[in-house]
Order: sequence, then structure tokens, then C-alpha cells
Amino acid sequence: MSLRYQRLLLIILSLILIITATMLILYNTRENISYFYTPSELNYSNIKINKLIRIGGFVEKNSFNKVSSSTFNFRITDDLNSIYVNYTGILPDLFREGQGAVIEGYFQNEKVFNAKTVFAKHDENYMPSSIKSKLENSGYWNKNY
Repeated sequence: MSLRYQRLLLIILSLILIITATMLILYNTRENISYFYTPSELNYSNIKINKLIRIGGFVEKNSFNKVSSSTFNFRITDDLNSIYVNYTGILPDLFREGQGAVIEGYFQNEKVFNAKTVFAKHDENYMPSSIKSKLENSGYWNKNY
């Protein structure tokens, strides 16, 4: 076997290994990509009941209802459609009506979404009060943060 043929064989085998590895990675992550559906997208998709998914949007104004100390009902909207959500647990501090949220859970039936986790979104200027007070006390506070 000539040196030229050995190099060609090495290059071909390397390409085959790289393509195979890439295909395996893409195949195994197709279900694990962190994506959320908006309420309008859910109307056109055929999401199965009891399948764990994420929905995202804004908490609809005047829809938040506290049922008990740790059970809440609210609606997530994208200004076109909305979804009724049940959640049992502690809500994030930034969660409120009109604020963006991503909800992870599953559909109990076609109209009710049971949330397992609630993620509240904030803007780029948000800073937790504990960090702000530490910066003020140390003299490093800048109002442009």
C-alpha cells in the first residue's frame, strides 16, 4: 500500500467517524432540545396528553387565582390564545400578571395544563435585592447596573 493510498484511507475513515458521531448526537438530542410552545402553536400541534412539555407566554391580566396557600390557577397567553394552568408549589418571586413565564408540565386534558415547574422571566436590568444591597454596602454600587 502506498503512502498516498494510506492517507486517503485515513481521511475517508476520519470523515466517516465524524459524520457518524454527528448523526448520533443529533439523533439523541432531537427530543431533549429546550423549546417551549406558545398557546397559538399548541392549537395547531398534536401534543399528547400526559407528555412533558414547556409552554411560554405572558401571565394574563386578571387571571391569577390563589386557591390555597400553595395551589394557584392562572392563564398563559400570547395575546392570540390562552391556556388554563394549575400549579401546586412555590411561585418564583418575579411571577406576576403581565410578566413573561415559561411553564413546564403536561396537559391533564385538552383544556387544562398541570404545571410541575414555573420559570419567571425578567428583563436585563433585573438584579436581586440581596446582591444590590451588598454592592451598596461595599461602595461598588452603580445605578447603571
